[in-house]
Amino acid sequence: MANTTVRGALSIHGVNPQSLVETVIRNRIYESGYWKEHCFALTAESIIDKALELRCIGGVYGNQRPTEFLCLLLKLLQIQPEKEILVEYLQADEFKYLRALAAMYIRLTFRAVDVYEMLEPLLKDYRKLRNRDMGGYSLTFMDEFVDQLLTEERVCDIILPRLAKRQVLEENGEIGPRKSRLLDALEGKDHGSEGRRSRSSRSSSRSGSQDASRSRSREQSLSRSDRTPSEAGSRYVSRSPSRSVSRSPFREHSHSMSPDRMDTEPTS
Repeated sequence: MANTTVRGALSIHGVNPQSLVETVIRNRIYESGYWKEHCFALTAESIIDKALELRCIGGVYGNQRPTEFLCLLLKLLQIQPEKEILVEYLQADEFKYLRALAAMYIRLTFRAVDVYEMLEPLLKDYRKLRNRDMGGYSLTFMDEFVDQLLTEERVCDIILPRLAKRQVLEENGEIGPRKSRLLDALEGKDHGSEGRRSRSSRSSSRSGSQDASRSRSREQSLSRSDRTPSEAGSRYVSRSPSRSVSRSPFREHSHSMSPDRMDTEPTS
């Protein structure tokens, strides 16, 4: 009884909800210790506590052992919670693994239109997720995980149901066109460029006034340097070597001697 689908559950894609997980993996989940100890008699409310304890997503690892993420996914397929409850799972921003679990369940069970409308907003979530598979642990991100759910055929070792192309749904009028975040970013960049232009004009005006003040101060300094020595007075000091007079000791000695003395000195 613990492995049977809840009474009154609706068939998903024409089959029992638990049949969306392959038989081999489903039997390994039934035999795992986590399923027997922690997944017994879980409800849509109590499964939240188990989802908050998750530390990774993934399929099977090691000796084909299922991850806790797969066990809780199969439990959701077994109890088949209502759509409003799954929306609450997705809106729990602080619990990323609960959100990833709900996204995986929605991809398996919901219509294509609902899948696009509910999962595409999660492409803005860039938080890190730990993934566990046969190769061990690896790092991924929430937006990459959601993109895999929307584009790939197998995720976490589970074959996903066929998903109609978004373009086909748009042509049939079942879903509106997807709003590109790139266009919003470009529009914001245009507004930012206008602000930068105004800031650059203000900075250029300030720089122009500063240049004018610098030119006036430079002209004043040049006018002071062009003064003649007589105008400058005692403050003017010539440092040019050509204008300095060099006097030798011999010339000073010759000027100090009188002409009479020079005539009376004997010649050698």
